[in-house]
Amino acid sequence: MTVNDVAQFLVVVAALAVTVPLMGAYMARVYSGATSRLERVFRPVENLLYRVSGVDPESEQTWRGYVTSLLAFSAVSVLVLYGIQRLQEWLPLNPGHISAPSAPLAWNTAVSFVTNTNWQNYSGETAMSLFTQMTGLTVQNFVSAAVGIAVAVALIRALSRSRTATLGNFWVDLVRGTVRVLVPVASLAAIVLVAGGVIQNLDAPHLVHTVVGARQSLPGGAVASQEAIKELGTNGGGFFNANSAHPFENPSGFTNVFEIWLLLLIPFSLAWSFGVMVERRRQGIAILAAMALLWAGSVLPAMALEAHGNPLLGPGINQRASATVVGGNLTGKEVRFGAGPSALFNASATATSTGAVNSMSDSYTALGGGVLLVNMMLGEVSPGGVGSGLYGILILAILSVFIAGLMVGRTPEYLGKKVQAAEMKLIGLYILIVPACVLAATAISLSLPSVRASLLNHGAHGLTEMLYAFTSASNNNGSAFAGLNGNTTFLNTVLGVCMLIGRFALIVPVMAIAGSLGRKGRIPDSAGTLRTDTALFTTLLIGVTVIVVGLTYFPVVTLGPIVEHLVTHG
Repeated sequence: MTVNDVAQFLVVVAALAVTVPLMGAYMARVYSGATSRLERVFRPVENLLYRVSGVDPESEQTWRGYVTSLLAFSAVSVLVLYGIQRLQEWLPLNPGHISAPSAPLAWNTAVSFVTNTNWQNYSGETAMSLFTQMTGLTVQNFVSAAVGIAVAVALIRALSRSRTATLGNFWVDLVRGTVRVLVPVASLAAIVLVAGGVIQNLDAPHLVHTVVGARQSLPGGAVASQEAIKELGTNGGGFFNANSAHPFENPSGFTNVFEIWLLLLIPFSLAWSFGVMVERRRQGIAILAAMALLWAGSVLPAMALEAHGNPLLGPGINQRASATVVGGNLTGKEVRFGAGPSALFNASATATSTGAVNSMSDSYTALGGGVLLVNMMLGEVSPGGVGSGLYGILILAILSVFIAGLMVGRTPEYLGKKVQAAEMKLIGLYILIVPACVLAATAISLSLPSVRASLLNHGAHGLTEMLYAFTSASNNNGSAFAGLNGNTTFLNTVLGVCMLIGRFALIVPVMAIAGSLGRKGRIPDSAGTLRTDTALFTTLLIGVTVIVVGLTYFPVVTLGPIVEHLVTHG
């Protein structure tokens, strides 16, 4: 890696070190119901939303009521977004006169944005009108992120309260997260992006003449506002087909680093919020440390692998010198970023549930692409998506406590709550659902000749392309390997089903676990209590996370990226 590569990594780390405690403490106050200095701005907006929707902000819900409200809201969101797409040619703000997408594509896109996946089987600038982008996709970028945070907050309340049947109110958490967290921060971020050169207008495409005399159409749109929440909410759905590789979305090295910081901000900050809300800051720091080490453990190898380039390109034993001269593996990457910062972006995006990319993952080295794949297989807890990362790693923390309890013959406890058979059955279900979906869907798809025809490559790399697609969809990441044509009836449908399973089939057991833990009393710590706020527990948590993923996915990863690497170096 070059000095510039290391410097950009350190800048991101420094920015997070300064802002995560501030953001984490602020979100803890928001979800604890505390007032703020902008109460005169926030409160009237919230009260209006409560009156319009008929919500009593003082009431609380059981876990069943909470999850029922969440599922109902998400179902209506899918229907509304599907309808907007299918009717977009008759709706306003369509200066390009774009026709409606097909039914399978509209279904896939609606499910994708509602589940915070943002997988895109379409080219944004040519398939979606400004109205669809702004009132459909961007709105879901806000509320789908708020839904994820709400689930994490409900689980935190279950761990912090004693003998309670309620976990808050979904509608209140949704409104407060949107109005007090996502909208203000995204608005400020959009201003920074506009200042950095990202476009923001409502113009129709401009026809220009190039220096060689050709004619080219340059699209316009409200890009900065969508780009801000796309990264902040770990969504990833780009206004343009090239996503964050497009100069209108990500024009410079500054905006590249800013967007990386933006997509990591809330997932890391929620770990700090956890420590504040349970009134044990060291617990939050232990979770935050595990997330940070997993993130760094994927980002740095990815940057190093792409900095060395492809061994098939170069003069034999002089390959190392040759790779240094040309700047590493620049295939599929923007020269304004370089190999290292491109890998920093994509590895950070796959470590969260952000489908954004600033380079084409299909062109990465075998192991470089493998790092991106494994990031998603971790369940995206490094640091994971907005909300989903925190509740995912808390589930793994409870599993780690249970395993440690078995080792020493004690009933496991986490934050004073006994972990018993009911919780462990739900945790087992949580851990198995996504891998079953990924592996079964990949195997079925590869067995169908019509689906294999959608692959750009065959052999080990082709397996990785198909595996990556279903791993991305089932883990609600949304990034694509760019070697698979997913815009077919079969893939649009099956990928959409995997997105729904990966989102809601996990949220339901998480809420059930929260309900079970919330009803339990808190047991005081004793001499035999396993401390969960130490470096030892952080190490145990990382080890359990890696082992669970390794036992599940190692065979298929071996047949994909590892075989491709060995063949390449053979």
